[in-house]
Amino acid sequence: MELIEYLEKVGNQVDRLIDRYFGDPVGELNKASAHLLTAGGKRLRPAVMMLAADAVRKGSSDDLMPAAIALELTHSFTLIHDDIMDGDEVRRGVPTVNKKWDEPTAILAGDVLYARAFAFICQALAMDAAKLRAVSMLAVTCEEICAGQHLDMAFEDRDDVSEEEYLEMVGKKTGALYAASTAMGGVLAGGSQPQVDALYRYGMNIGVAFQIQDDLIDLLASPERSGKDRASDIREGKQTLINIKAREHGFDLAPYRRRLDDAEIDDLIQQLTDNGVIGEVKATAEGLVTSAGKILAILKPSDEKDLLISIGTFFVERGY
Repeated sequence: MELIEYLEKVGNQVDRLIDRYFGDPVGELNKASAHLLTAGGKRLRPAVMMLAADAVRKGSSDDLMPAAIALELTHSFTLIHDDIMDGDEVRRGVPTVNKKWDEPTAILAGDVLYARAFAFICQALAMDAAKLRAVSMLAVTCEEICAGQHLDMAFEDRDDVSEEEYLEMVGKKTGALYAASTAMGGVLAGGSQPQVDALYRYGMNIGVAFQIQDDLIDLLASPERSGKDRASDIREGKQTLINIKAREHGFDLAPYRRRLDDAEIDDLIQQLTDNGVIGEVKATAEGLVTSAGKILAILKPSDEKDLLISIGTFFVERGY
């Protein structure tokens, strides 16, 4: 099965279950909790969890769908809270929860999803000890996501963030949930500790690469493809890897912290390309994905292992 076909298949499975459990909510808080869940999404974290499980023990993912849903609930909880902190008004083509309702309701809606995620893990058909490990792993991951978000906010007041600091932040904010997704798949499928450790490191690598690619998409992709204004990160002065690499090359992005027209953005992209910035950022993401593929050497050959490797490549080639 090709990767895109597999992702569509998993997406449809997850969508059906989300519709079953959240499609007809009763009460305003439940409606707010279900709002982003039912608005769609790529369902990538459930997909990598299921692939990891099947790469360890083929067919095991059929018993683990509730845990896959738990990961999507966790992701949606983080999006709701991110939108509150960023003051965003649109997500997945619909009003954000804080916009459609209000901030207190959005906070509670995110909290509801956070709590339900752990309940869904417990519904998976797996050994109790494995489910306990998965619950613990997700709890630690949620703590790391919060720490990563706090670092991201703290970076807004700095113009000296290093590449090491950026990668630490992204590892917590984005990489950790991908790492947990793949490791939880391994745990719930009965994988050995070396297999679980490898899957965690693989997930961390592709998760960080995913975020770096998002940084590139923000600048290089059209609004139709990215879903937001081009160069919004540059305009807002966000400490992305592009910003950090540009500073290392002595290229000052401060004059671009304003609304730019298409011609100005195209000129900026050309200058960043000529200075080697874009190439270095791409190389960092691609290096992470290459390393991720090598980490999976511990797993026996399988279609699922091949798809895991393909997902890493997909992460750094999507978007433009």
